[in-house]
Amino acid sequence: MPARHTFDYALIRVVPREERGEAMNVGVILYCRALAFLETRIALNTPRLAAFAPGVDVELVRDYLAALPHICAGDAEAGALGTLSQGERFFWLIAPRNTIVQTSPLHTGLCDDPATMLDHLLETMVR
Repeated sequence: MPARHTFDYALIRVVPREERGEAMNVGVILYCRALAFLETRIALNTPRLAAFAPGVDVELVRDYLAALPHICAGDAEAGALGTLSQGERFFWLIAPRNTIVQTSPLHTGLCDDPATMLDHLLETMVR
């Protein structure tokens, strides 16, 4: 049996009007410290978002979401955030915010392959 490792994840949500408490899941961020794995998967369903939040600035949401993989990877496109350690980048990404793109509370689990688990979470929690 392959070794199992702990991982942490948070759902990425679009929250068009925070005062209403409504959110639409659009992605997942997963961090497995033991395997130095930090990635995100995004699945923005634009027609669903338009129906969920008429008048939302879809391009603004796309721009926010497009930055997340660069931050996870520590790319130069992430700016100063890219210089942080992997763990620091993860906890910066999941920190509570009052913006249109937010994350859920932190969840923890066990897996033997974080990439496969990330795909599974995207399928079951987002799509």
